[in-house]
Formats: sequence, structure tokens, C-alpha cells
Amino acid sequence: MAYDTAILFRDDAYLREIDATVLAINDRGGILTDQTVFYATSGGQPGDTGEFVRADGSTIVVAATVTGENKDEIIHVPGPDQAVPAIGERLLLRINWDRRYKLMRMHAACHLLSVVCPYPITGAAVGEDDSRVDFDLPDAGVTKEGVTARLMELINANHPIFTRWITDEELSANPGLIKSKNVRPPMGTGQIRLVCIGENASVDSQPCGGTHVATTGEVGAIHIGKIEKKGKENRRFRIRFGALPEGA
Repeated sequence: MAYDTAILFRDDAYLREIDATVLAINDRGGILTDQTVFYATSGGQPGDTGEFVRADGSTIVVAATVTGENKDEIIHVPGPDQAVPAIGERLLLRINWDRRYKLMRMHAACHLLSVVCPYPITGAAVGEDDSRVDFDLPDAGVTKEGVTARLMELINANHPIFTRWITDEELSANPGLIKSKNVRPPMGTGQIRLVCIGENASVDSQPCGGTHVATTGEVGAIHIGKIEKKGKENRRFRIRFGALPEGA
């Protein structure tokens, strides 16, 4: 039996904590609640960590967050030797905000990179300090200096970042919205979540279920650490926080 969780980060990625009720404990000790602010590992973005605060003030450390039988079933994975809450117990769910905010900035930076490098995406992974996006790009004529400069132009323009929802039919009619070469967004629910950048999505628009900052300016200083050749027609771009080091 799958449990549907009200997933609040989809509409407000800045929620840091909420009250929730325990619905179930699965056979591996995973905790399911009626609603959550914890992002579950998906689309290259790692799941949230954090803690649950009980009525007596004691805490349950959440070491990871994953999806269950479907994307709407969110499972909070406690760390070793943590207490087990009771079904129906009310908890305060609190994410590790510093970590989440770094991931939100990085994920937004990955979207901007796909604008600067408009090539099919063959893979991606979002990290706290180092992220990667792989492109189907046979020609290595791009440079980390040039890409970094264009990324910073988009960041410094402080474009808004927002979400909107479209139907499966609208996505089918606009296949160019899908940038991934190998992965297609889940369809069949009737709604596809788009992450848009710029006024009226003038900079970018693509399906994504992840969390992002509200403006490009929040990404801050970022640079391409290296461009790696991963095959005849594949280049891996490493994104890192901070300005491009001189002489790098």
C-alpha cells in the first residue's frame, strides 16, 4: 500500500519546518508522514537530511529521504539507533537548511548551465560543493572561462525563478522543453511541473521536480572547475562555488 504525502517543497522550497503526523513505519524503519518539507532523492538531487522533534523535545535524526512506490510517497530514513515514533504521533519536521540551501543554489546553477550550453543532457548530479552536468557535445570548443563568464551574466541579472504546471498534452506538444537525452519526466498524472527562469520564462523552462532558489542572484559566485571528456560525444562540466581561480 502506497501512502500519498502532501509535498510542500514543490510550492515553497523555503519552508524549513512543519508539523506532521506519522502515517506508517515501513519494514526498513522508514517513517512516512501526512506531509513533509523533506525532498526525496530524485533527478540528480540528493534527499534532505534533518531531524524530527517529538513532543518531549527529544529528536530523531533523519539521515536520508527517498521515494517509495511512487514519487508522492516520501520515506524519511532515520539514522542508526534512533527512536521509533508511534503511528499517529505529531512531530516537528525540520530540514538541515544550510545543506538544502546549497543544493537549491547548485540546482539552479545546473539549469543555468543548460541555458549556456544548449545541448542534450546525458547525466547530472547535484552536490553541496561540486555538481556535474554531462552533455552530448562532440566538439570541445567551449572553455571553462567562457562558460563561467556567461553563467555569471545570468546570475548577476538576478532573473526570477518560479514554477508552473502544464498538462501531459502540453508537454507532448512542446517536446523541446525536455533537455535530457535519456530521461523523460513522469507522465500520466495529468500535471508536469516546470521550473522557469526569467520574466515569462524568457530565459528557460524545463520539467523538474527539484528545489531551487527564487532568483538567479541567490546562486552567488560560481565557476566551471573543469570540462572532462567522457566519451567521443560526451563532455562533463564540473560546477563549483566561488570565483574562477586565477590561472586555473
